[in-house]
Amino acid sequence: MSTTSDGHSIFERDLEPNAANHVPLTPLTYLAWAERVYGPRTAVIDGPQQFTYAQMAQRCRRLASALARRGIGKGDTVAVMAPNSLALLEAHYGVPMAGAVLNALNVRLAARELAFILDHGEARVLLTDREFSGVIGEALALMQGSRPLVVDIDPPHVDSGAQIGETDYDSLLGEGDPSFDRWMPDDEWDAITLNYTSGTTGNPKGVVYHHRGAYLNAAANVISFRLGPESVYLWTLPMFHCNGWTYTWAVTCAGGTHICIRRPDPALIFPAITEHEVTHLCAAPIVLNMLIHAPADVKRVFAHRVQVATGGAAPPSSVIARMEEMGFALTHLYGLTETYGPSMLCAWQPGLQEMPLEERSAFVARQGVPHQMVSDLQVMDPMDMSPVPADGETVGELMIRGNTVHKGYLKNPTASAEAFAGGWYHSGDLAVVHPDGYVQVKDRAKDVIISGGENISSLEIEEVLYSHPDIVEAAVVAVPHEKWGETPHAVVTPREGAELTAEAVIAWCREHLAGYKCPHYVSFGELPKTSTGKIQKYVLREQLRGESDEADNQA
Repeated sequence: MSTTSDGHSIFERDLEPNAANHVPLTPLTYLAWAERVYGPRTAVIDGPQQFTYAQMAQRCRRLASALARRGIGKGDTVAVMAPNSLALLEAHYGVPMAGAVLNALNVRLAARELAFILDHGEARVLLTDREFSGVIGEALALMQGSRPLVVDIDPPHVDSGAQIGETDYDSLLGEGDPSFDRWMPDDEWDAITLNYTSGTTGNPKGVVYHHRGAYLNAAANVISFRLGPESVYLWTLPMFHCNGWTYTWAVTCAGGTHICIRRPDPALIFPAITEHEVTHLCAAPIVLNMLIHAPADVKRVFAHRVQVATGGAAPPSSVIARMEEMGFALTHLYGLTETYGPSMLCAWQPGLQEMPLEERSAFVARQGVPHQMVSDLQVMDPMDMSPVPADGETVGELMIRGNTVHKGYLKNPTASAEAFAGGWYHSGDLAVVHPDGYVQVKDRAKDVIISGGENISSLEIEEVLYSHPDIVEAAVVAVPHEKWGETPHAVVTPREGAELTAEAVIAWCREHLAGYKCPHYVSFGELPKTSTGKIQKYVLREQLRGESDEADNQA
């Protein structure tokens, strides 16, 4: 190696990073680029509201300026409670433009959970759609810390709830300067968003994203989902979920058009596809089933093909066939909140479309290969960290490494250290590697239940069950559900002499949890245990599956 007198490479001498050759990566530059290149083109349509990229960029600068004038800056949290909408999309740019960190709240959560998140994330400002005034009002009353500045979002095309804010979103934008010199990170490692995920404890964990990861994952989505300026993206996936899998930035990076609908309802989806000639959308398996089973008078026939990316449980062959018949082409993805959403996709291979349906379905069922911005992804033996053989049978833990892995868990160094042990992010998912290198996830090591695209902690439900005065023991496992993919099934051991019904147990859960987290089914009896007293959940799963099969046979 050619070196200088001080032992450094000749390529290091007098060659230092400077403002001309080194700029921190941030998805904020995607909006600046779209404004410059596609300024007059439509950026976003939300009901009657429609703005070009030039107008959207100006509005985002106004939001950043208004926040800055109210003392919001680097490291401050701005929470947003809103459905897929113009305001939430703009917040993905305006909030970090002010140097702040965006916390998009899950609109399905209960007041107590929202209060915990607002406290834990130390929200300084809360933008809240008036549709959610009721639950947000309850959450604010339950907060232990300082109340944030509350700003009402009042969409012109929606019947709204009560005004609970000190001001409203349009008035806030009016305070801002449209020529505001947007803040840019000095370090691409700076936090850009905060997302909460259900972990294995009662309270959710705060997953922190950085500018670099958001930039790169969005770029990967542009490449893998083949987005371009002609793309019209329909927002069926919640923007609060991993920041919309980073498509909030990816669509803008491509110069495409965002189409916002407030809920994933076939009565809204089909007309939007037809009216706007939608080319791309992302959806949980439950949404695919909703589209398939939509009433005949709701469905629409469209001449073009719509690309659909789906995560969660692998779509069965019947779903693939029926979606294709309706004009949709499926791509199977895999990801976690901790990896900015998608980190793997079942990448297309030549000859795939010519395969028989069953063969093609088996291939599409695989989660696939890492996208281009993942540095490395392996299925490994967690004991010695050695890769499993690519035989399609040997099970290991799926582990990921690279710039699209989160910074860590907010205020939880123990959980962060566990997640990053050995220099890899431990997904907790068990998988195999097929001979062609494609990965297939087989099970979830931590008993997380995925229902309708939402992660539900079985331990969180169990804590609520154990708090019932008439329940001695409880365990919750996932069981298949035709509509939701999976749903929680609780097995409880009542206190001796207690008269407990399934309806009473479910009602108790509804008092303490968001509705979607509550068990759909409740059984009573002794729980199977090991010799050391540990509950054997895998035995419960087999028992419940057997009961379900027997019921199906009798039917």
